[in-house]
Amino acid sequence: MSSSSGSIGETYYDVLSLREDASYDEIRASYRSALLNFHPDKLQAMCHKSHLDDIAGERYLKVQKAWEVLSSSMSRAAYDRELQAAKGDAIGAESIRLEDMAVEDKGEVVELFYQCRCGDYFFIDSGELDEMGYPLLRNGRKVSLRTLDVLPASVVLPCGSCSLEVRLLIDSNSSVLND
Repeated sequence: MSSSSGSIGETYYDVLSLREDASYDEIRASYRSALLNFHPDKLQAMCHKSHLDDIAGERYLKVQKAWEVLSSSMSRAAYDRELQAAKGDAIGAESIRLEDMAVEDKGEVVELFYQCRCGDYFFIDSGELDEMGYPLLRNGRKVSLRTLDVLPASVVLPCGSCSLEVRLLIDSNSSVLND
């Protein structure tokens, strides 16, 4: 990660022209495109040696390093942690609602899932929500909050595998269908 005097410079996501929540396939496609654009053999065939070639060569090396870090889920997770710490953003940028989550009814407990970009899940169950004062009501396939007079709140959910977190927004209108 590049940073200078506390501010964040060009990130590996910037090098590959990606969003930070890009999928592996998006990273691979962007890497291949950038690789073709900045490959030294291609540039050498197009023009004579110049200062622009040196800049393109440096860019090619940045593209290679970005791929090396972002293509591996473990190194990407470590990089994302560093990046978030540098931004001072420990909570993660994404907010989700109850409606965004998948539901699995386990009899006594209802489990709510939201898939992380690493492939694992953000998870909370009805018992945890009940302990926080947000009991769930099952009505056929619909799962909703039992009380309609709850104040809006949020809960930070960590991913089961990587360092990412999401904020689950809770309000009295929250409900989700059980698949």
